[in-house]
Amino acid sequence: MVPPHPPPAPAAPAAHAATRRAPDAPETGPVRFALGLGLTNECNLACPHCYRDVNGLQRLSPAQVRAILERLPVRSANLGTGENGLHPDFLHIVEMLQSAGVKASLTSNGYSVGVLPDALLKGFHEVEFSFDHATPAGQDAFRGPGAWEMALRSLHRCRELGVEVTVLAVMMAINYRELPAIARLAHSVGANFRVNVYQAVRTDRFAPSYEQFWEGFRRVLAEVPLLHTTEPVLRAALGLPAGPPSGCGRRTVRVSPKGAVIPCVYWPGEGEPLTRLLDEGPGILDAPAFAACRDAPPGCPACRDVPACGGGCAGRRALAGRPGGPDPFCPFARGERMNIAYHLAPHRELVKVGSACTTVFATK
Repeated sequence: MVPPHPPPAPAAPAAHAATRRAPDAPETGPVRFALGLGLTNECNLACPHCYRDVNGLQRLSPAQVRAILERLPVRSANLGTGENGLHPDFLHIVEMLQSAGVKASLTSNGYSVGVLPDALLKGFHEVEFSFDHATPAGQDAFRGPGAWEMALRSLHRCRELGVEVTVLAVMMAINYRELPAIARLAHSVGANFRVNVYQAVRTDRFAPSYEQFWEGFRRVLAEVPLLHTTEPVLRAALGLPAGPPSGCGRRTVRVSPKGAVIPCVYWPGEGEPLTRLLDEGPGILDAPAFAACRDAPPGCPACRDVPACGGGCAGRRALAGRPGGPDPFCPFARGERMNIAYHLAPHRELVKVGSACTTVFATK
């Protein structure tokens, strides 16, 4: 079972005040970036919802990674996109990141953990394991035979070595009702639980509807304490105090396996060439895509909730083909107010929080 917690206060907006934490302190001084690195687009699985580019072999070289670290003040780096352990220089690049004092995290289906020696694995601040379903049958049917066992074997190895572990679920039209069950799975294995919302990069087959988005969050919030959320419309709907928004366009830089520099891992289009990042360093924030991530749509400034949501998820608006329109999941643009009961867990820092539009629940 998910850890018990006090019954949530009545769902009227004013009742949330007792559960609010103070906003996180704003960042001061020069920006230190959360770097997202896709070392390769290779993967040992072929999950139908994956957003990675499958057109030809794409890899970042160790020299490119080193050059990025030299030009950008990096606070943390996540290895994601493909299954990074398939990169022939994976261990060398991990050593490079850890030697540079970067807080490194890894998102994996379990394979990459299997190729890491204990010494390097213990150097990760956090390792995330992707689970789309709460049962072995559901996971293996979606990802392929053996996917469940591979992920759990690697997760337990991380825990035995004292590495922070997180179960990562992507909310989709096919699993939004399962989120509480996946949260219970995370609790049972001593993991945090993080939820990203599916983005229709390659297909809208798995995209949740407006109703499914809100039902999915209602279900999990009814059972599990909320640790952090930078999912902009959720933050505003819950009446959370204004705090640092998602890092997209502000303090997050993502480099794809083919060397495209983008503000959001789901950002459509070609992005900026890696040469621009290496030439301009932090000045990459002036690139049009990064500026677009920071700007609220034209109709949002008059909305009283825009300080909390910042105009919603810019990547989601861009993928929907309406970059100047409201977030597809924005209730305020529909004239609706949400009444969602929830409980906040005590504050705790995790590496990935703030680097994307995401929500973390307290299952540990």
